[in-house]
Amino acid sequence: MVRDGYIYGLSLLTVAAAVAWATGNWAWGIAPVLLAAFFLWFFRDPQRMIPAGNGLIVSPGDGLVTETVTISTPTGPRQRISIFLSVFDVHVNRSPIGGVLSSVRYQKGQYLNAMNPASADRNEQNVVTVRGADGLEVTFKQIAGLLARRIVFVPKQGDLVERGQRVGLIKFGSRVDVLLPSVAVVLVKVGERVKGGESVLASMGEIEMAFAAPAIATELGAAAVPNVTYGEAQ
Repeated sequence: MVRDGYIYGLSLLTVAAAVAWATGNWAWGIAPVLLAAFFLWFFRDPQRMIPAGNGLIVSPGDGLVTETVTISTPTGPRQRISIFLSVFDVHVNRSPIGGVLSSVRYQKGQYLNAMNPASADRNEQNVVTVRGADGLEVTFKQIAGLLARRIVFVPKQGDLVERGQRVGLIKFGSRVDVLLPSVAVVLVKVGERVKGGESVLASMGEIEMAFAAPAIATELGAAAVPNVTYGEAQ
């Protein structure tokens, strides 16, 4: 359970007790009790089995894959995977790879529906880049949605994180985007549901890593799906 769940949940239970006592009718406390139950459930933080293996990129959040597309960036083409988090999904975010946080940048913005492609650039968001010891660099965005009004990110620029490590959360409906090297082998498709820290979004083999080193990578053909093993739950 994320700490916020206890704060919201216990506060609403206190309100329910106060209302029931003040009115002399327990029925008036039903609404805040139901809201307390929702918040306790919403801020759940289940353990996940983190996959082990070189070059694996895991999902930073739970949700529905809504887009896999190649985009242009100032450093060359990148692949983008977009994941929509509804209010029914776990909202704890995890690092897609292990490495150093080379950049953490918060950007104010709008609160468009997270399903809207324009939200990737125009909404409030936190943009994080992780650089692995093997040179692999992955950027992911915590993007606020129509209902989201608070983005939480705990580590700081320069900190070392592990693959699948909890790094923050987005409160209520939201979206996470993952920007990958153009040569990464994407292993998910639109319409697929993924779990943060556990589902493998893409992989980088030795050949892909060699080609990803230049600022502008050369596109490769399809590669074999990696053999994935899982470590202890985190």
